[in-house]
Amino acid sequence: MNDGRYSRQELFAPIGKKGQQSIEQKHAVIIGAGALGSSMAETLVRAGVGAVSIVDRDYVEHSNLNRQQLYTELDADNSTAKAAAAEARLLDINRHADIKAVVGEVDPSLLESFLPADIIIDALDNFETRMLVNDFACRQQIPFVYGACVGSYGLTYTILPGDTPCLHCLMEDIPMDGETCDTAGIIAPAVQMVSAHQAAEALKLLSGNEKDLRRTLLSFDVWKNEHRTMNLDKLKKQDCTSCGTKADYPYLQWESRSSLETLCGRDAVQIRPAKTAEASLGRLKEQHERLVRKSNSHLLVMEWEEKRIVLFADGRAIIHGETDKAKARKIYHQIVGG
Repeated sequence: MNDGRYSRQELFAPIGKKGQQSIEQKHAVIIGAGALGSSMAETLVRAGVGAVSIVDRDYVEHSNLNRQQLYTELDADNSTAKAAAAEARLLDINRHADIKAVVGEVDPSLLESFLPADIIIDALDNFETRMLVNDFACRQQIPFVYGACVGSYGLTYTILPGDTPCLHCLMEDIPMDGETCDTAGIIAPAVQMVSAHQAAEALKLLSGNEKDLRRTLLSFDVWKNEHRTMNLDKLKKQDCTSCGTKADYPYLQWESRSSLETLCGRDAVQIRPAKTAEASLGRLKEQHERLVRKSNSHLLVMEWEEKRIVLFADGRAIIHGETDKAKARKIYHQIVGG
């Protein structure tokens, strides 16, 4: 395709025609399709990245619309799965884009299915999954662009396996988990700032300009007008179990992950069955027809004893209005069985 779509990007000397050709041959994997993920996906698809894979476990809610730029009120009204909504909108933006969208939980086998990949973009709000992806990126020697934001604060860092510290190296010195947008709120400019820096790093890598990578952790507060960078090279640990000389990648051990998770700030519990299995949404919809409020190919939304239950095709469920894991598990088995 030669319609001048990328002409302004090619005029940017560090990219040029050669860099653009490189970008068009690369595969970017985006983990999470919320605020950062939807912004990154749009930027990379508009930039002409050859293939973009997106995975997300959640669905669109009205509270997302202040900052998650790919989604509409109709998506929220229909409780559309974020990955599916993102895919549809991205193809509206660039019909030639090669988009693979997965509605579901990130696990090692899913990440394996995305290989070969040239870059992984972190757009997560979940510490456990973020560390799993960090281990996978280190094992496969794939650059991993970390990003996080909450309130008016954001930070980002590019991990080059075998060269820079990984997230596991940094855990003792840099806070990787804490408040979330569900507890402290968030404003769109913080998202856009993190996404802009992540996208710039991604384009450097994908166009063959590794020499221009920032190589520092960048943090900022757009409300307090604060900005700082930190060189983290000395924090790389040779005995790190995720990227050291004898790494055994502990976060890739799927059995170590919890099956019930309280969703911070959402008054909800997510339940993941012990073994991932496809749920028969059609059967469940027929069986609990009087409880179903919304349905699509990816999920069912049901009302059960004043609680909102969202059942996904991969067997997961989110029990809204319940924070007690034992009670949430009981509700799940009453609806799904087992």
